[in-house]
Amino acid sequence: MNQDKVPLVFSNASTDSHFDQILSLQQQNHYSSVPAGQQQDNGFVFASHTQALLKKMAAVVPQVIALSGDRVVGYNLAMTSDMKNELPSLIPMFEEFEKWKYNGKPLMDYQFVIGGQVCVDKEFRGQGLISRLYQQTRDSVPGNYQLCVTEISVRNLTSLKAHQRMGFEIIGTYYDGIENWNLVVWDWHRAQEL
Repeated sequence: MNQDKVPLVFSNASTDSHFDQILSLQQQNHYSSVPAGQQQDNGFVFASHTQALLKKMAAVVPQVIALSGDRVVGYNLAMTSDMKNELPSLIPMFEEFEKWKYNGKPLMDYQFVIGGQVCVDKEFRGQGLISRLYQQTRDSVPGNYQLCVTEISVRNLTSLKAHQRMGFEIIGTYYDGIENWNLVVWDWHRAQEL
């Protein structure tokens, strides 16, 4: 399928096929599947979800996808802070949220969405899809959310640069016993003022 001939459509994941394709794309780009020598250039994802967990997340906040025809070619998973215990590998990140401040105020005093994971199919990279997926997430969640917060592996410079181009800023770094992480924040209210 020629990607130039099929317009991309952004939607919220809602069918078993959507969730299965998210999981397939996740597995293809999981750090355990991407050779170490390619991780620097291609980026990678860490967390592994299940269809049941994706559906649970989707019941709370939209799980945004980019579709080329019926094919999921990108996704941006999101969750809220009350989902702390749903994915054990993310518990250290949630614990860090309780320690950090943003603009002199405890991070936990803000209403924020957690960027659970963003990924774009190799064939569709370089088209600004990460930014468009995040914008769609911002446009899809209730207006009371002020920030999007996530973590990015310190060694995943490809992802960090893409996030910084959008306006994410590093507020801290921590080590979870396995990996060094940058905690990053995208201030949605500041982004609207620019």
